[in-house]
Amino acid sequence: MFSRILTKQSTAVYSEQIERLKQALDGADAVVIGAGAGLSASAGLTYSGKRFETHFKDFADKYGIRDMYSGGFYPFASLEEYWAWWSRHIMINRYERAPKPVYDDLLNLVEGKDYFVLTTNVDYQFQLAGFDKKRLFYTQGDYGLWQCSEPCHQRAYDNEETVRRMFAEQRDMKVPAELIPRCPVCGKPMTMNLRADNTFVQDAGWYQAQNCYQDFLRRYAGQRVVFLELGVGYNTPGIIKYPFWQMTAQNPRAVYACINYGEAVCPEQIKSKSICLSYNIEKVLKELLE
Repeated sequence: MFSRILTKQSTAVYSEQIERLKQALDGADAVVIGAGAGLSASAGLTYSGKRFETHFKDFADKYGIRDMYSGGFYPFASLEEYWAWWSRHIMINRYERAPKPVYDDLLNLVEGKDYFVLTTNVDYQFQLAGFDKKRLFYTQGDYGLWQCSEPCHQRAYDNEETVRRMFAEQRDMKVPAELIPRCPVCGKPMTMNLRADNTFVQDAGWYQAQNCYQDFLRRYAGQRVVFLELGVGYNTPGIIKYPFWQMTAQNPRAVYACINYGEAVCPEQIKSKSICLSYNIEKVLKELLE
């Protein structure tokens, strides 16, 4: 549908673009937020550098792991060690709020508007900031959920109580063996409810959120909709980016807005209806709220 030519907006018209986006949001019937990893990174949930060293120096020293993302795929020798890693990862990225109030600013920006959030993030920061759970669709899973590693059935389980114990009681990079989670149906080890392969469990809650998102899009079809894309890269563009481009092209009254440092682009076909800001999301949100 779209040509391979992508357009970047000139940095010389930053203030003009900010004003255009303010006006689009003020006049919108609805806002569809598409959020990727860049949004959480702008909120301080970085997976490398000082934050990684603070929480995972022992794993880095022992195994040469250099960031949280790659550590999640490391073949640890035991489940006690595996869950020591993951319980730390879950605690600081799911049960603790982001260091910067970027999600709070975003909520303030859409306050009083009809909105819906589609996100590939799995860190729960939208709900921790106060977003309505009924307006959220986490397509790729949730750090706060486990599933059977097989999986023998299509259900996900809340992990907060056990994760907090794992975090508090681990010693020498291992959790107590009795805390290792096992499937209540087949007895096999549990694993994270994250989309990594075809074993990902899409339970009833997942399908309910998907239906709510689709209903929202149908309700506002043809109306003044701002598709606000925040920090979405090209790892899984078919979930947020490409559909946002397509829906903007199909709706004469829609506006596509992309805020993503170094990657704010749009197809030539929707250039006149697009606002591309290649700046830090934290900075842009604060200026939109002024």
